[in-house]
Amino acid sequence: MSLETRTADGWATTRFVVLGFGTAGYACADSLLQAGAEYVVVLDDRDNEQLREKAQILETLGAELRLGPGSTAGLPEGTEVVVTSPGIPPYAPLLAAAAASGLPIWSEIELAWRLRDPATAAPWLCVTGTNGKTTTVQMLTAILQAAGHRAVAAGNVGLPLLEAVMDPEPYDVIAVELSSYQLHFTDSMSAHSAAVLNIAPDHVDWHGSLEAYVKDKGRIYENCQVACVYNVADPATEQLVMDAEVIEGCRAIGFTLGTPGMSMVGLVDELLVDRAFVEQRASSALELASIDDVTPPAPHNVANALAAAALARAFDVPATAVRDGLRGFRPDAHRIAHVAEVAGVNYVDDSKATNPHAAQASLLAYEHVVWIAGGQAKGATFDDLVTAARGRLRGVVLLGQDKQVIAEALARHAPDVPVITVEATDTGAMQTVVGEATKLAQQGDTVLLAPGCASWDMFANYGARGDAFAAAVHRLGDAQG
Repeated sequence: MSLETRTADGWATTRFVVLGFGTAGYACADSLLQAGAEYVVVLDDRDNEQLREKAQILETLGAELRLGPGSTAGLPEGTEVVVTSPGIPPYAPLLAAAAASGLPIWSEIELAWRLRDPATAAPWLCVTGTNGKTTTVQMLTAILQAAGHRAVAAGNVGLPLLEAVMDPEPYDVIAVELSSYQLHFTDSMSAHSAAVLNIAPDHVDWHGSLEAYVKDKGRIYENCQVACVYNVADPATEQLVMDAEVIEGCRAIGFTLGTPGMSMVGLVDELLVDRAFVEQRASSALELASIDDVTPPAPHNVANALAAAALARAFDVPATAVRDGLRGFRPDAHRIAHVAEVAGVNYVDDSKATNPHAAQASLLAYEHVVWIAGGQAKGATFDDLVTAARGRLRGVVLLGQDKQVIAEALARHAPDVPVITVEATDTGAMQTVVGEATKLAQQGDTVLLAPGCASWDMFANYGARGDAFAAAVHRLGDAQG
C-alpha cells in the first residue's frame, strides 16, 4: 500500500479509522476526506450534543461516526490504517488490537507529514523536550518572521499542523512543537532540523517507563536532514542524536549557557553567539543577540533562545533576524510572568511549571524565593529539586492534592525552611496562599508560583491557577494602597 503523499494511489480506497473525536480527531478525519479518502470511520466513547453537531458536518462529507460507550471496544471490520488522537495511550484496547494485527497506527503528525504536497511542502523545524517547547517554538517563529519568511507555529501549539499543511497558500517554513505522545506514533517524518531541549521524568505512566519516554522523544531526530540540536548540559539529548539514523550530512549542533565550542551556540560576555554556522576557525564566533534581548532573561529561557537560534541558523536565517525576533518576542501568560511588586516584594506567575524539572529551572532564576507549590504530582518526586534550590528558599507555601509529597522532600533535604500548608481547596484558597507567602517574604524577595504539579485537582487548567494567583496579588496590592 503506497500512502506517502496526498496524491499517492490508494488513499481513496484505504479504510481509515480515526480514534478520538476531539479537536485533533476532527482535523484528522476532515483532512483525510479532503485528501480523497472515501472510507473514514471516527470512533469515540463520548457522546454529547457538541460532538453530534460536529459529527453531522463530517457525515455530510462522507465519514461514518460511531459515538457513545463501547464505540472504541474493537476495530471495525476491514480497518487498514488507524489514526489516533494525542493522549490516547498505546495500551488502549483498540490500539493494542491494531498493533497485534500489524496495522499501521499514525499520529496526527504522521498523517500531516504524509499529506504534505511534495511540490510545495514547507520544511519543518521541530522542537520537543520535557520543558520549554512552546516558548522555544514561539521564539523560533518570531525569528523566522523577522527574517521575512511566511512562518507559523504549529503542532502542539498555535495552528493545528494539519491545517498548516493543507493551507492553499504554502508556508515557507513551519516551526513544529511535538509532544512525546505525538512522536510515539510518528515514523516517516524527516524534519529539516530538530531539537530536544531537555529530558526529565514525565508521562512515565503513559509510556510505561522512563526509557520508553526518552526513546519517543528521540524519534524527532530520525531522518533529520540538516541539524540535530541538543542541550550540552543534558547528555541524554546528545545521546539521542548519536542513536538516531539521520540523512547523510546532518550535523549535531549543541547549545550551552557556557562558552560554546565548535559546532555550538552559546554565551560569551552576555552575548548569544554562533560557532556552528560560521567559518570554522578557532576564534570565529558570530554575535546573534544580547541576553538583554531575551524576555525574561532567566537562564532556562536564555537556553530556549539559544535552541531557537540554532534551528533558525540551520535554516540560513541571518544573525540580525535572530536579534530582532528575540527582541520582539514576549512569552505567553503564566510563563515566568511578572505580576506585580507589592511593598518591595516581586510576585511571579509560572503556573505553566507543571513538573519538578520546570519548577526547578524557575526557582534557580531568583536569589531569594518564597515558593508556592503543589497540585497533582503525577507520580513525580521532588528530592532533586529541593536539594538544588534549598539555598534560595525563604519559605514554602503548599496547596493541592499532593502537597504532602513536596512537604516530605522538604523535610528530608531542607528541614530549616519554613513550610506552610494550606488545606483549603475552594475558590478562595489562592487568596490564603498568597497571604501566607507574603508573611514569609522579605523586601527584595520573589514570591514565585511554580507548582511543579498539574492543576486539575483544584483548577480547570494551569491558566486558571495563574489567573487566581494574579487576582490574589492584585487584591493584596489594592489593600496596601
